[in-house]
Amino acid sequence: MITYRDAGVADIPAIDALFRASFVGTFGHLYPPEDLTAFLAKYTAQAWADDLTQADLRIRLAEEDGAAIGFAKVSDITLPVTPAGPALELRQLYLLEGAKGRGVADALMHWAIDQAKGRGAEELFLSVYVDNHRGKRFYARYGFEDVGAYTFMVGSHADEDRLMRRAI
Repeated sequence: MITYRDAGVADIPAIDALFRASFVGTFGHLYPPEDLTAFLAKYTAQAWADDLTQADLRIRLAEEDGAAIGFAKVSDITLPVTPAGPALELRQLYLLEGAKGRGVADALMHWAIDQAKGRGAEELFLSVYVDNHRGKRFYARYGFEDVGAYTFMVGSHADEDRLMRRAI
């Protein structure tokens, strides 16, 4: 059975391991090893702890049999966008490969949208890798629309991401 709960500091090792497995499994082949290593080095236990102490930031954890299989992270805006009003950002939504296609992403997206509604946001923003077609289709199903380009750095490698926006 899959369960969902808010993450805390004790969950940092599980969140970090899930993030690394998902990112490397999905995108790792795109980068030279030194760029991937430099990118992942930014995600330290202290960096995750700093995230969890931000008053505006929430992480929702999906677990199966006590093991983390996915998470979503929302916060105030960090992307280079100009919201029309109050807005939040879906900063990360990551799943282990075995969790895909099982409704976990849907549950985490509903949570993110509910977070935006509950906090009075009128918009929800995110960025997605330009060639992540599965991700872009998923976000489009939830009403996200492409609003421009964004440069996402992985080490010294510049990726083109797409900024997406959903009205709440």
